[in-house]
Amino acid sequence: MRNHTLLYSTAAILLLSPLPSARQASGPEASGRQASATAAPARQAASAWPQWGGRGRNFVSDSKGLASSWPAAGPRKLWSRPLGEGHSAVTADGNRLYTMYRPLTPGGAAARSETEVVAALDAATGAAVWEHKFPSTTAGANFTEGAGPHSTPLVTADRVYAAGSRKQILALNKADGTVAWSHDLMKEYGAPGPDRGYACSPLLYNDMVIVSVGGPGQALAAFNAKTGALVWKAGDFEFSPASPIVIDVDGQQQLLYFAGNAVAGFDPATGRTLWSHPHKTDWGLNISTPIWSPSDRLLFISSAYGTGSRVLELRQSGGKTTATEKWFNNRMRIHIGSAIRVGNHVIGSSGDFGPAFLTAVDITTGQIAWQDRSFARAQLLHADGKLVILDEDGTLGLVTVSPTGLQVLTKAPILDHLAWTPPTLVGTKLFVRDRKTIAAFDLGRQ
Repeated sequence: MRNHTLLYSTAAILLLSPLPSARQASGPEASGRQASATAAPARQAASAWPQWGGRGRNFVSDSKGLASSWPAAGPRKLWSRPLGEGHSAVTADGNRLYTMYRPLTPGGAAARSETEVVAALDAATGAAVWEHKFPSTTAGANFTEGAGPHSTPLVTADRVYAAGSRKQILALNKADGTVAWSHDLMKEYGAPGPDRGYACSPLLYNDMVIVSVGGPGQALAAFNAKTGALVWKAGDFEFSPASPIVIDVDGQQQLLYFAGNAVAGFDPATGRTLWSHPHKTDWGLNISTPIWSPSDRLLFISSAYGTGSRVLELRQSGGKTTATEKWFNNRMRIHIGSAIRVGNHVIGSSGDFGPAFLTAVDITTGQIAWQDRSFARAQLLHADGKLVILDEDGTLGLVTVSPTGLQVLTKAPILDHLAWTPPTLVGTKLFVRDRKTIAAFDLGRQ
């Protein structure tokens, strides 16, 4: 089995040199309506891209002023530099970027480092501001599809929250990367082993940081963001690589988890299960981030591994939620990529282990509207009425989409190695990773 449990932030990166200028911390939509929206976690810092998927955890940016064409060589490169292995996407706050990596040794994959790193980088140059290194053995982990860390850091007003491959949860002081608190979910809570590496990206809700755990009665857990004290752990659902999101269902905040055998809603304050609906996937590999649309109360979920996509209509009254399945099909299979709702269609790369074509499915009927082969398996984000597309071959594109197809405005190769990590957009600045480098480009009008 070729098992791509790669977090949805995906791009294994290879490096032989350390971060420059590092100071180590001490311690171990067509231009159509974008209908998708995710409730923003309460008290989230007003960062440009503070967490997995951006402010709404839905890969939608409010950036404007993107160019509609580039020179043949692509958009203007601001900087590029080596990084290290990992599938961690880039978060941004002010003049700093945050991501994670595993240093490579001269022996490559055969002799991987037993250390992982949370890094704060200067957004203008890519140089390291600080690093926090911590032990992360490869023993018992299957890294044939690229080594972790796979999780994306969460940045708040004063902390950076990160998760290592072996289910280590770290709260770091934003100023210098020193440890405020930490938990080892495997050692402290008996969470299942690393498999291909932990992929959940931490979520902030009120004064809690919420992550998946795994095991009876602890599908999810919430920790006090300041002290690290356990607030609650709850849920009997199969573990998956997916990261939770918060949605608003008819005025009620719900914590949504795409578990390995179901999608479920929880009370984020207490962990109490509010509802669930089956969505069983081979090996429990539900990876992609669900798309919630409060305007029509439709929830889109999709996975590969022998399953497909379904849409649920969620309605809530008096604290009771009903989840009604509107349709299911096995032709739209989002594997490891991000997907975007544009008008009445969800667009994403559909496919298991062979070709994965950009596909549009009608969210109201489940009918496939179109497929397009302009890009290889790709990660998407939405901004300025366009989709920004980065495919696994390192090709970057800007497109518009409509109910009848895709129009490529411009595209160019910008990366040389396998690129599975979703890009990050801050204003007109785009930050990308592949298996060897991290780079910044200006997508603005020149």
